[in-house]
Amino acid sequence: MSNSALVNYTRISPNKNSPRNHIIDTITIHCFVGQVTAYSGCNCKNFINSGGGSCNYVVGHDGSVGLCVEEKDRSWCSDSPSNDHRAVTIECASDTKSPYATTAECYNKLLDLVTDICQRNGINRLIWFGDKSRTLSYQRQSGEACLTVHRWFANKSCPGDYLYNLMGQIADEVTRRLSGSSEKENPTYIEYTVKRGDTLSVIAGKYGVTVSDILALNPSIKDPNKIYVGQIIKIPVATKAVPAYYFSPYNAKVTAKSGLNVRAAAGTGKNCKIIKCLVKGTVCRIVDEKLVGLVKWGQISTGGWICLTYTTRV
Repeated sequence: MSNSALVNYTRISPNKNSPRNHIIDTITIHCFVGQVTAYSGCNCKNFINSGGGSCNYVVGHDGSVGLCVEEKDRSWCSDSPSNDHRAVTIECASDTKSPYATTAECYNKLLDLVTDICQRNGINRLIWFGDKSRTLSYQRQSGEACLTVHRWFANKSCPGDYLYNLMGQIADEVTRRLSGSSEKENPTYIEYTVKRGDTLSVIAGKYGVTVSDILALNPSIKDPNKIYVGQIIKIPVATKAVPAYYFSPYNAKVTAKSGLNVRAAAGTGKNCKIIKCLVKGTVCRIVDEKLVGLVKWGQISTGGWICLTYTTRV
């Protein structure tokens, strides 16, 4: 059983079972919770110290690939010996906060690596059911493999919502490559369920895209300031590495004696018309910030922007 020729760095972890007791018919993708490289990922204390964990491969934020446990052996990665005996486990460099986004370099190399793993192990179809029971009970046919996730076997969010929402597209794209098809969906997108406090700008920042990108995929959204909790929207996968932007919403109280104008956009230009005025003492939820010139503006949860100079956090 060979290992991937895509590997740039190798440090074999002592945490493994040799050999694995099952053929490879599963791929398990994890988030590393850190924007590591192949070198730093393979050399993390958990992997190099006896009694810790391990994985078969690490994919770095820069697209580097590290080998921690050879494919012939079982890694200690998913809190499920039976899963890890049949799976090639892959840790992907990611942000340290939810949704644990990866860079485009990491994601693209992940596709290359999974395709290579499948090719060398006689797999021509990768399947994502998105359901633990269905996946674990499914009898793989010759040439088939399934995707599984760590959260099915332990109380963890791994691989994070960013990669979890991409599993179906990873399976489809790898299967397309294995079939030799030249067709490719464009743009590639994930489906996101709107949560309380979300705005399109906050969501776009998390996924390294623009509000315009999201609107282009969601023609049903007529007003970008009006989305609702539970709404499912399509978000394109970033085509280049963009550091994910995260904002922690907070409450702000209006301190301006004469009240504070709420504007349609951040700033005072012609596109920043006044929507309403908030009286002194009003407390609003700030869900995003933007610097216009030297002035910081805050987007409020009910829609519109206010000048934060005339507010105080509460």
